[in-house]
Amino acid sequence: MTTVILGGGLTGLTLGQLLLDKGIDVEILEKETECGGLMRSLQEDGFTFDYGGSHIIFSKDKSVLDFMLRLLGENKVKKRRNTKILYKGRLVKYPFENGLSDLPKEDNFESVISFIRNLIQKEKGEMEKPSNLKEWCYYTFGKGIAEKHLIPYNEKIWKYPLENISLEWVERIPNPPVEDVIKSSLGIETEGYSHQLYFYYPRDGGIQALIRSLEEKIEDRIIKNFKVKKVDKKAGKWHISDGEDARVYDSIISTIPVVELVKATDASREVKKAARHLNFNSLITILIGLDVSSINDYSWLYVPSKAILTHRISFPSNFSPRVVPEGKSSVLGEITCKVGDAVWKLSDEEIVRRVITDMEKLKIIDKTKVCFTKVKRLEYAYVINDLNYHENKKIVENYFKNEGIDLVGRFSEFKYLNMDMCVRSAMDYAVKK
Repeated sequence: MTTVILGGGLTGLTLGQLLLDKGIDVEILEKETECGGLMRSLQEDGFTFDYGGSHIIFSKDKSVLDFMLRLLGENKVKKRRNTKILYKGRLVKYPFENGLSDLPKEDNFESVISFIRNLIQKEKGEMEKPSNLKEWCYYTFGKGIAEKHLIPYNEKIWKYPLENISLEWVERIPNPPVEDVIKSSLGIETEGYSHQLYFYYPRDGGIQALIRSLEEKIEDRIIKNFKVKKVDKKAGKWHISDGEDARVYDSIISTIPVVELVKATDASREVKKAARHLNFNSLITILIGLDVSSINDYSWLYVPSKAILTHRISFPSNFSPRVVPEGKSSVLGEITCKVGDAVWKLSDEEIVRRVITDMEKLKIIDKTKVCFTKVKRLEYAYVINDLNYHENKKIVENYFKNEGIDLVGRFSEFKYLNMDMCVRSAMDYAVKK
């Protein structure tokens, strides 16, 4: 009995190792020349960049965190998060509600007073429960924090009307305690999202070091350069084809984007329509090497201003000094978009030029010190939970459930899962097998 796992990203490789440990024979089909999906790292000219976006290793789930750290062994460093939000030319502590004293006094006052007024209205039962992301921002944080940061930043990253985004993914965001908001306004130190205050990162190899550690244990079960184009069930066996080669298996687990899996099957028009309406964003990353030994001590910056192309700017050389040549430093910019939109159509040269100009304007870099640039594009990056998300997702899920194809992982389950949640998803599935 051989099980095929479609996709060699974090979920697929974790599943492969866990199922093999249970004595289940598996084979993994990966369309790229390298495994990892969003967790791939470019190594060139002495620089290492995580070009699927800036990744760090943390989790409230101890068993998941321990699993990832065991994979890295000695190849890891521990860092304290130092993250800021760029607001009106100021660096505001992240999360925004924990950095109110960094704001101009009037903005600070507007933020804290609207937060407190919201609490009073909620206590009196005068506020209706939110039904979409935009309403949630106002309901949870008040007009000040919502309009100064949360709404503009979320509009920028999602590229989708916030009133048309559901609340599913925000359930894991903790409500800020009123004591912390007041302390923050007065300049008394507080920390939000304490579970990620400290994070781990590979000392060498970028985030793909985690992927390579998984690969080493199961490399003889991985077939690369195999893009799944057709999935058929014949006489109780699964036939998987890339258009040239066909392979046969007894059972199937998919971790590839469910939108792509639907295209490879003989799904009904209803299922294909539902899959087409599953919304997601793509990602462009801009990798920049600098001929200076250090530019700052920040982990990353959030940039809500729509006048700036990138929504997040991270500093890989602050994660580990081994990701740059001696005497150099690095910056990574992230831009969400959709394949075929105006930003996606920009040439790599135009994107680099605009991002470097933006970063110099923000006084993050000196463009005369740029010694390396590269642009990478990934089609599948962020799941968007629009208001029709549940209905469309259920149609697709039911189809594959009836077909006997199990869906596991971020774009297969079509859930906004972080790295640790992808590992947890694989662990939970393996326990049931």
